[in-house]
Amino acid sequence: MSTVSAATLRGFITRIYVAAGVPEADAATVAALMTEADLNGADSHGVFRLPQYVRRMLAGGMNKQARPHIVEERAASALIDGDNGLGHLAVSLAAQTAIAKAKTAGVAWCGVRNGNHAGPASLYARMPMQAGMIGMYMAVGSANHLPPWGGLELLLSTNPIAIAVPAEEETDVVLDMATTVAAYGKVKVKAQRGEMMPEGWMIDRQGNPLLDPKRSSEGLLLPIGGYKGYGLALMLGLLAGTLNGAAMGRDVVDFNADDTSVTNTGQAILAIDIAAFGDPAQFRRNVDNLVRDLRDSERLPGTDRIWMPGEQSALKRREREATGIPIPPPLRAVLDTLADQVGAARLSA
Repeated sequence: MSTVSAATLRGFITRIYVAAGVPEADAATVAALMTEADLNGADSHGVFRLPQYVRRMLAGGMNKQARPHIVEERAASALIDGDNGLGHLAVSLAAQTAIAKAKTAGVAWCGVRNGNHAGPASLYARMPMQAGMIGMYMAVGSANHLPPWGGLELLLSTNPIAIAVPAEEETDVVLDMATTVAAYGKVKVKAQRGEMMPEGWMIDRQGNPLLDPKRSSEGLLLPIGGYKGYGLALMLGLLAGTLNGAAMGRDVVDFNADDTSVTNTGQAILAIDIAAFGDPAQFRRNVDNLVRDLRDSERLPGTDRIWMPGEQSALKRREREATGIPIPPPLRAVLDTLADQVGAARLSA
């Protein structure tokens, strides 16, 4: 498997978007965020998504010249309209707005409507964290693959949530998870690589395990924790979608199958200024102490290490910064085809 540097990948994504008609500044912003996703090991949410995004733009389903903007605003809240553009632009604006408001109000909540798929949830939870705050992000998934508990009709999505909490000396604690056992993007990666899914990701409509990702349209994703995961997916969808006037339930457009319809994807981000609750440095030291207590606690036989959320992503990032981002042959072939299609230079090794 070949690898590319982060700078090379950013440059490639930028020129693909520019060739497709996206303004250069916007292309560079989105390229940086997509590369961050790959650096952190979110292989199903980085450059892997580029062909799909461009396909939707060229088909008219996404606005190449979008201008996300604030449509409702109060002291500690705002509603962003994504103008049906690249989701990364709208959610970035929401995160920046929440951070600025939290500096004054202590806590700020910003929602997004008329957006699109924006990559991994942790990208945006990390933004407040990098500003010395606690960040939380949630979204309505871009296709329904989850039925209500006990049902068969696909009315809910993977509806992810991410929470990022800064530490002082330890690795920052960053949880990024779908409310299904596996995000659908991981199913798509398995299909592209010709791999089978593990048992427990999906079932067919008779309740039997479904292992072939190429047959995923015939099956149902399973929620985490049974009915509790279903409930969590529902509530996150209400907060990130319904509250913002964004799509939820039957209104969600399957952006995997439909390149022309407006998805009206909803997201929400919360920023919490730690200074509003006490000394930020002491808080981070307390996080360190808790992390050490958990990691150093007694382990089950055969358990080599207790991991904190975000630690494995941090290790993968360090590895990829040093050795490059892996590009599997099937993905490289798709990216080469895309470059040829829009008339841009291919991705170099």
